[in-house]
Amino acid sequence: VESKAARPVKLAPSMQPEGKREQRLLGDVIRLERKRLGVSQEDFAELCDVHRTYVSQIERGLINISLVNMLRVAKAFQVKPSVLLAKAGL
Repeated sequence: VESKAARPVKLAPSMQPEGKREQRLLGDVIRLERKRLGVSQEDFAELCDVHRTYVSQIERGLINISLVNMLRVAKAFQVKPSVLLAKAGL
């Protein structure tokens, strides 16, 4: 008996994993604020004590930022995390 290879399931746009849109919105705010300060991703990563590629992934909305790293980012901007979330409309 031949088995058929499992085909990947493609989700409708309304069924995309929860939070992806919000990750992107927050990432956009973080990128805009970083650029407003005139700081490179590399320098900002150093301020936040994270790797540059992590900052890039946050800004592109590819990863779900942890609470600890959200606190680090907010501290680098000298604001509360709630300010960044509010700017993202979250």
